[in-house]
Amino acid sequence: MEGLIGKKIGMTQVFTDDGKRVCVTVIEVGPCPVVQVKTLDKDGYVAAQLGFGEQKAHRLTKAVAGHQEKTGGLKDKKVRILKEFAPDAGEEVKVGDVLTVANFDGVKFVDVTGVTKGRGFAGVLRRYGFAGGNMTHGGHSKRRTGGLAARDLPGWIEKGKKMPGHMGDVNRTAVNLEVVQIRPEDNVILVKGSIPGARNGTVIVRKSLKNAALAFKAKKGAK
Repeated sequence: MEGLIGKKIGMTQVFTDDGKRVCVTVIEVGPCPVVQVKTLDKDGYVAAQLGFGEQKAHRLTKAVAGHQEKTGGLKDKKVRILKEFAPDAGEEVKVGDVLTVANFDGVKFVDVTGVTKGRGFAGVLRRYGFAGGNMTHGGHSKRRTGGLAARDLPGWIEKGKKMPGHMGDVNRTAVNLEVVQIRPEDNVILVKGSIPGARNGTVIVRKSLKNAALAFKAKKGAK
């Protein structure tokens, strides 16, 4: 499977076989039951709809709860999150199958997508790292934005201007994260470095696209 749904547990450190200390992020990946299978004939594309995180039925809308019951994969329990992934070449899954962290066996690098921490309303110094003005007694632009637009033409603030506003709470993807360990007994994967989002936040873990493209080019060049 292209990827799975998981949850960020937090950061810690582990030691490699040669004694080096590595800072890692612990991600609980799966188990992800297959709720629905999209086919080329019926839906126009091939994908598997996976679920993650148990949820009480009364906390779901009737449409979502009905969809999970209709597919037949989740009659006894409901899931909180639904996400579609493309299967690997030659991979066949059916409704009711459960995918675990074993999906990443042999994978060296992954891409992790999450929602960054919300920071509320922030000025340009914090939001974009502006230098600000002189902090001396006579300075009048210590933490201000500075010039915004030309006085004559165009005479208005152009779109995309960096200004104060809401900071964080956006989707971000950390690419090419090295997989340090996979622990099937705990259903977790340890990746080198940090990932977007707060602890217990939902993340999407995918097999690295960049490394797959590089491997394909290298294989093609070798021929």
